[in-house]
Amino acid sequence: MRKKQAIQSVECMPLLRPNAAGVDIGSREIWIAVGAGRDAQPVKRFTSFTGDLHCAADWLQSCGVDTVAMESTGVYWIPFFQILEDRGIEACLVNARHVRNVPGRKTDVKDCQWLQFLHSVGLLSASFRPSREICALRALERHRDSWVQMASVHVQHMQKALDQMNLQLHHVISDITGQTGLAILDAILGGERDPWKLAELRDRRIKADAETIAQALTGDYRDDLLFSLRQALACWRHYQQQMGETDRQIRTLMEALETLSATPDPAPVVEPSAKGRRKPGRPRGSHTAEAQMQRELQRIFGVDLVAVPGLNVSTTRVVLSEVGPDFSAFAHAGAFSSWLTVCPNRKITGGRTLSSRTRKSKNRLTRALRMAAQSLQFSHSALGAWYRRMKGRLGPAQANTAGAHKLARIIYHMVTTKQPYSEEHIQQQNEQHQRRREAYVRKQAQALGFQLVQMAPVA
Repeated sequence: MRKKQAIQSVECMPLLRPNAAGVDIGSREIWIAVGAGRDAQPVKRFTSFTGDLHCAADWLQSCGVDTVAMESTGVYWIPFFQILEDRGIEACLVNARHVRNVPGRKTDVKDCQWLQFLHSVGLLSASFRPSREICALRALERHRDSWVQMASVHVQHMQKALDQMNLQLHHVISDITGQTGLAILDAILGGERDPWKLAELRDRRIKADAETIAQALTGDYRDDLLFSLRQALACWRHYQQQMGETDRQIRTLMEALETLSATPDPAPVVEPSAKGRRKPGRPRGSHTAEAQMQRELQRIFGVDLVAVPGLNVSTTRVVLSEVGPDFSAFAHAGAFSSWLTVCPNRKITGGRTLSSRTRKSKNRLTRALRMAAQSLQFSHSALGAWYRRMKGRLGPAQANTAGAHKLARIIYHMVTTKQPYSEEHIQQQNEQHQRRREAYVRKQAQALGFQLVQMAPVA
């Protein structure tokens, strides 16, 4: 005879959320548990069809439930989560690592009852989920990333076909999908075989001369490889078209977001320095599409995040799509860094630190900030000097994590205070470190019987 599956109630723990329910989400069915006395059958099973999800929401309302806890199982939780939001029921999405049950027989009934118990006694905290407008923008940005990845695969197919025909085009130009590369590929697929005529299609900005390009385009043209090249190029252009349509839809959603800029006309995004240099990742002119996107991001955030060394328009778009312009869900910069898993995760027992490694995460913003931190290696700013110092002390991997942590705190401060980026604090840290190094070297020299003499600056 099957044993009755139930969870023993703990009498000593007060119920902080007596109207809580627990939901175990699956691809075909969901199990919902409510508190004892709410219904004659406190645990019910529903299918994942939309009609049954609405019936489940009706049953929860009839039981007086006002908050529900559920695990983030794939994407199966999203439909029911949105239905609960529309009904005015608080949906608490929890991390599966935080709700592990004690060892024993695992069933869907026990899982939903365990979630209901933990949520009712206040032991669960909801994961961060941005507003519905930002969620829509995030879905499109992630969808666009999938187009970029698919397009890159077909670039590899084109390069493989060229290699097999011994056409060394990618050795003389930096990008075979640029203006020169596409012109040459179209001419090859159009039937042109004269390498000198193909070399005449190069742009004036190409560093390689016509003779070098002609030598690289002398190869063995084969029909089967030309067929593969034609299909790969067609697929790449199809994905470029899809990305363009996605970008237009993203721009439409961004235009609907609220303006947070303190001034109606934000400052120009392009500010060349005295030496005529421009910041890496910054558009060359205000007429470019990237410059327009930068102004749009500055309007939404109320501050120009691209002014931070290492951050560009692409990284700022990830910040907007993953978090949004409202950082009120994070109490302070440390909470934001902890959510990104870029701060130390110390495990201490008996007064001894067992580990301080950061937690693993698949957060897109975390990956973007790590890449942004890595680009600080060649930055001439104070933040770049700080990163190179961290890299020499910690190594490349840990320096990227520390740089991502630093960038996360800078972003949080700028967005919450609406203050422009300033390197004064980082410059003071670098100068303080330099003074400590100088004092250490003088102490070592004195211990060895030497005296340091400061040299006059070279004119």
